[in-house]
Amino acid sequence: MAGVNEYFQLVEQEQKAYLRIIPSVEDGEVLDVKEVMAYLTDIGYENFNMKELNDAVVQNAEEKQVYVGPWKGFHEQEKVKLTISRDFMLVYARFYAPSNQGQRMDGEEIKRDLASAGIQIGIQEEAIRQFLANREYCKDILIAKGIPPVQGKDAKIQYFFNTNMNRKPKRNEDGSVNYHELDAINHVDQGQCLAKLEKEVPGVCGKNVYGEEIQPRPVKSKKLSFSHNMELSEDGTELYSMVTGHVSLVKDKVFVTDVYEVPADVDTSTGNVVYHGNVHVKGNVKSGFRIDAKGNITVEGVVEGAELYAGGQIIVMRGIHGMNKGVLRAEGNIITKFIANATVSSNGYIETESILHSTVSARTDVKVGGKKGFITGGSVRAGNLVDARNIGSEMGAGTKIEVGVEPQTRERYYELQKEIAEINKEIDSIRPVLKNYMEKAAKSGKVSSERTKQVQTLAMNLKEKQQTLGKMQGEYQKLHESMAMANSAKVKVHGTLYAGVWIGISEMGMNVKTDYSHSKVVKEKGDILIRPL
Repeated sequence: MAGVNEYFQLVEQEQKAYLRIIPSVEDGEVLDVKEVMAYLTDIGYENFNMKELNDAVVQNAEEKQVYVGPWKGFHEQEKVKLTISRDFMLVYARFYAPSNQGQRMDGEEIKRDLASAGIQIGIQEEAIRQFLANREYCKDILIAKGIPPVQGKDAKIQYFFNTNMNRKPKRNEDGSVNYHELDAINHVDQGQCLAKLEKEVPGVCGKNVYGEEIQPRPVKSKKLSFSHNMELSEDGTELYSMVTGHVSLVKDKVFVTDVYEVPADVDTSTGNVVYHGNVHVKGNVKSGFRIDAKGNITVEGVVEGAELYAGGQIIVMRGIHGMNKGVLRAEGNIITKFIANATVSSNGYIETESILHSTVSARTDVKVGGKKGFITGGSVRAGNLVDARNIGSEMGAGTKIEVGVEPQTRERYYELQKEIAEINKEIDSIRPVLKNYMEKAAKSGKVSSERTKQVQTLAMNLKEKQQTLGKMQGEYQKLHESMAMANSAKVKVHGTLYAGVWIGISEMGMNVKTDYSHSKVVKEKGDILIRPL
């Protein structure tokens, strides 16, 4: 037998009113005496013995009657109390027994009570029928349920080529980079399908129990973004290459090209090179010239005092002689034989065999390997790791190494924490006002035009704050990832770390006082420490 909750019934006997307490059955719930007191107070019986009532409710072993006062002269009808969830999607009915001579409700009366409360959607007819067939009191019954929205699907693009810009080069047995097998090009044949678009599927609106529409979350649309040498299928969902060459993905845009190839040097015979794809230079890039490519740049020779800017990665097979005016910047990785007297910046990692008197920075790692593997003079910065064979020199050349996040990044991180908490507080203060308005509008059906305008202004304010919050949370997430990476930031030295080198980890810094061998520099418990590797 299913459990039946403990419940109560008002009984009139000889002009006196009693409350009959009927105990629960099986695993039914015990009454809350506060609920009983609220019922009695609501119907005008306030001079009852609270202790006697409480004892009768709590003992829940046998039926009891408690005197609650002289009969008021009214037979209490069966009652229902409606409870609506905060999101207006669920309505629970809690029925109370009629007095011994009171009348029971029928299905139409129950529906009229629901209508009076503004409940329009999702009335559970079967739940009403079950109650009428087997009346259970002081029990929450789901009597109405809103229609939840059907969420749509965001658009999605599937690429049929390797989009990973962080592939690392192969190494020779001696640790040097094998520049002949970089495997940095995605080859493509004419007619090959490069990408497929799955279009967004809009959601379907739902309705709460008041009949108000509930919008599904907005779906994100996408489109196939591409450059030259490609064509779309008739339905616009598939992208095909029109040439044989190679393909790359740069900032969500597909590039297919047979490569702009410079057969010798970039010099007076070519002028500056500006290209919307990849550039391959067979010779050197001479001082004073510039290459600006949306894709990758590959130079088989030497880069002198030149400028190279790449939307992808930069590979310089023989090295960089910057002459104190060479600049290389890449959205991807930078791989080169050596770096001397140049400014080099990567939004990925940097891999080389030596760095001499240069300014070098990478978002993730700077790795200096091979036979020499030294960093001497200048400054080197990485978000996560600087890894070299030797750092500094016996002559004490000023060398600066930094890893982790910069102090201003950390300050912005904590500033965003406070701003997000504050805007969440403001949003939480607006929501109850809007909810209260909706409840009053549902009950009365009439709200002044002035009040409606105020609420509309408040709703617009809420939407603006939610949009601002979304942007803040996006920035905060990126900084959070940087901070997480900074917690493990370190400097590794496989050979000698020379005295005179300055090392910074996030907001802290130290000067190395003596030489160390096979060591690592880490931040532990607020101090920068040098540990064995």
